[in-house]
Amino acid sequence: MTERWLNVEEIAQHLGVAAITVYRWLEKGSIPSHRVGKLWRFKASEVDEWIGIGGAGSDSSNKLSNLKSTKNLHQEK
Repeated sequence: MTERWLNVEEIAQHLGVAAITVYRWLEKGSIPSHRVGKLWRFKASEVDEWIGIGGAGSDSSNKLSNLKSTKNLHQEK
């Protein structure tokens, strides 16, 4: 079964933060997200992994790059 896509409000609730916090992370480009037209969508598993590596911290844009690099390495094997 495929994972369900979440919108901004749903991912905010999942994380226990305000939607404005998610929008701030989107502006910084730090939270793993996918744009579908004008809408932002999230996979809870990707966001949970981002949080797990300290993604909500002050230097989360570098952590997101590292997360993407790590995923690419796993996919190449």
